[in-house]
Amino acid sequence: MPQWYADLAAALAVHGLVPRGAFHPAPGDGVPGAAGTLVLVGNAGPAMWRAFMAGVGDGANPLDDWSRRVVAATARQFRADALFPFDGPPHLPFQRWAQRAEPVHASPLGILIHPEYGLWHGYRGALAFADRRALPARDDRPAPCAECAAKPCLSACPVAAFARGGYDVAACAGFLASAEGADCMAHSCRARRACPVGRDYAYGDDQAGFHMAAFLRARAAGGSAA
Repeated sequence: MPQWYADLAAALAVHGLVPRGAFHPAPGDGVPGAAGTLVLVGNAGPAMWRAFMAGVGDGANPLDDWSRRVVAATARQFRADALFPFDGPPHLPFQRWAQRAEPVHASPLGILIHPEYGLWHGYRGALAFADRRALPARDDRPAPCAECAAKPCLSACPVAAFARGGYDVAACAGFLASAEGADCMAHSCRARRACPVGRDYAYGDDQAGFHMAAFLRARAAGGSAA
């Protein structure tokens, strides 16, 4: 691992975050400016939640606000530009960048799955460096879903929100807003919990409930949860 990347990883670990891979942007990648190297910054498992709760502030979007503070400060420390998935519209193509940076793949639920973290991860920002830097060794592990014949994620949803080859957002949100949706609201989506990959990284109930509530608020406001 290049020393600059190891130093960045150590700085992010203080905040429960990890560098989620890096790549050299090409003209079609949609990276603003003339960046020579892009590093994804995100979370895997519950470590970020502990750091967030220690420094959470007021506001309508406290996790986005916290992420902005932490990632922007890290960018200044390492002389990079900070980019965020929650800025916009237009929104930056973070999922496309993630697939360029590390071995994440589209899962049957539509969200990206990692061969180690499973579905228990996210992206909080990116660091754009002006120069073209040495990259860590590329991780090309295949999608774990390819070898999962049972695909329990597709049958675990109580309202079959994923049963027809897509995501029925209205059915999901309606269920969560009802008394019957209390289990998913308290412990996270049943379909997500059914996936056997990355269970050691599963979010605790406090974090899961926070994200589920954010999803419902964004749905009510006509947006998307960060």
